[in-house]
Amino acid sequence: MKKLALTLIPFLFLLLGGCASVSMTSLDADRQAKEFAVADDKSNIYLYRNEMFGGAIAMPVSLDGRMAGRTGPETFFLWEVEPGQHEVVSHTENEARLTLTTEAGRNYFIWQEVKMGMWTARSQLHEVSEEEGRAGVQECKRADSAF
Repeated sequence: MKKLALTLIPFLFLLLGGCASVSMTSLDADRQAKEFAVADDKSNIYLYRNEMFGGAIAMPVSLDGRMAGRTGPETFFLWEVEPGQHEVVSHTENEARLTLTTEAGRNYFIWQEVKMGMWTARSQLHEVSEEEGRAGVQECKRADSAF
């Protein structure tokens, strides 16, 4: 039993502290997104993951039923969408879902929280205030998205 624990402990640290590789945007696109400008007739949805916990796990995310991309530690997405209802799903060991009803000319922020799972990471999605969301996005780099 002791040998098994000694074997699993380093693997657990690697799993929780490693770094997942995800496709990133340019520095210019990252900088522009952090200006938080939104078109008068559109809504912006920011999804960010500002934790290193679960860093070895890339987490697939979909928007309105279409795969948007994968988050890694300290990354974010920006999606410009039509005002109305939108569903965001984080596809991890569980499927965390969040539905937003957006208005034109506004930013919306979702924090993707990483949780410990049985076999791999789990996640939870939280809509957060603009103040909290902007601070979280500033801690991250922009990941490439299909939108």
